Amino acid sequence: MAKGIKDKVAILGMGCSKFGEHWDKGTEDLMSEAFEEALADAGIERDQIDAAWYGSALDNVNVGNSAIPASTALRLDGIPVTRLENMCATGTEALRGAAYAVASGAVDIALAIGAEKLKDTGYGGLPAPFKGTFNDLWLPLGSAPAGFAQLAGGYRHRYGTSKEDLKKAIAHVSWKSHVNGVHSPKAHFRKEVPMEKILNAPMIADPLGIFDCSGVSDGSACAIVTTPEIARALGKKDLVTIKAIQLSISSGVESTMSDWDGSHVRNTRNAAKRAYEEAGITDPRSQISLAEVHDCFSITELVTMEDLGISEDGGAVKDYLDGFYDRDGPVPCQIDGGLKCFGHPIAASGLRMAYENYLQLLGRAGPRQLESPSIGLSHNLGGVPYLGIAAISILGLA
Repeated sequence: MAKGIKDKVAILGMGCSKFGEHWDKGTEDLMSEAFEEALADAGIERDQIDAAWYGSALDNVNVGNSAIPASTALRLDGIPVTRLENMCATGTEALRGAAYAVASGAVDIALAIGAEKLKDTGYGGLPAPFKGTFNDLWLPLGSAPAGFAQLAGGYRHRYGTSKEDLKKAIAHVSWKSHVNGVHSPKAHFRKEVPMEKILNAPMIADPLGIFDCSGVSDGSACAIVTTPEIARALGKKDLVTIKAIQLSISSGVESTMSDWDGSHVRNTRNAAKRAYEEAGITDPRSQISLAEVHDCFSITELVTMEDLGISEDGGAVKDYLDGFYDRDGPVPCQIDGGLKCFGHPIAASGLRMAYENYLQLLGRAGPRQLESPSIGLSHNLGGVPYLGIAAISILGLA
């Protein structure tokens, strides 16, 4: 019976570009920035990489639909490079491809990289990459904020939470992330926002104000992975290994049944259950040291912490207001500022989250370093709450 890849894959090196509006750089420049950092961190030469997985979701206008842009930008000569896309889980999907190749014994050293230049589209949100029937039949939202704001309505109805309490809790989500983002030199937005300003901001989709929505950015992040044995042979002493990588893809059942009440995301719960089993985690509230989750909107982060089983169902509002997920709380969430401060260049986000967990576990996070973390979780959510993708990766010290 399959047992997963726990501790079969070690991260040899990671890199991350500066996120932001890079009018003076192309996608290839951002990939090179992240790759060069990862290569130096790994302490290897590029010709030691056996295969690569390149994530690109909505960047077709800049780089097309093949893996050639990554291969040429990074000079990955003569090795297989695969381009992939899986909505907002693209970065984690790239890491999964590279990790599975190493765990299977197919390659010794593999690269996962994700990059996106969304600012070049000139679009204020996430542009649809196609027309066709999928958008019309399955995603009749009008906008991403409208789709995720529906979580708030479902949540309030299920738990009887007052509109005022929920608004305060999701404002705390945003406030906390902006406080943390000040200490992230690679973040797009690095400024604290007063709670009063968040609460009184212009409404985008009730109850989400402008500060409850993540920004649009350009960026890239990557990981070089190998086996723990090879990593030690290359001189690595402190090892971060992959404890679990799991994805859950919607089959559309949420739209065809009455059991789902819109208060949570089934895909996240499914992926979390399998990830915890793979990683051997039985009590995430006490075992997870820090979390990087998909805070595309503040309500999404709040609901996600219940879907991950860190807060009990209906308990996240109190946890946020009590500071449970603050920097000095039991489980710091978005210690680097999250999507709220980095923005969301689709294919880069999952790897950027893993990058923060990796730095924290090795004690290399600078002024935002936490005290002795041992397990870091990252979570991506693609699509919409009732039709999408959830991806979870769990990293820990060997």
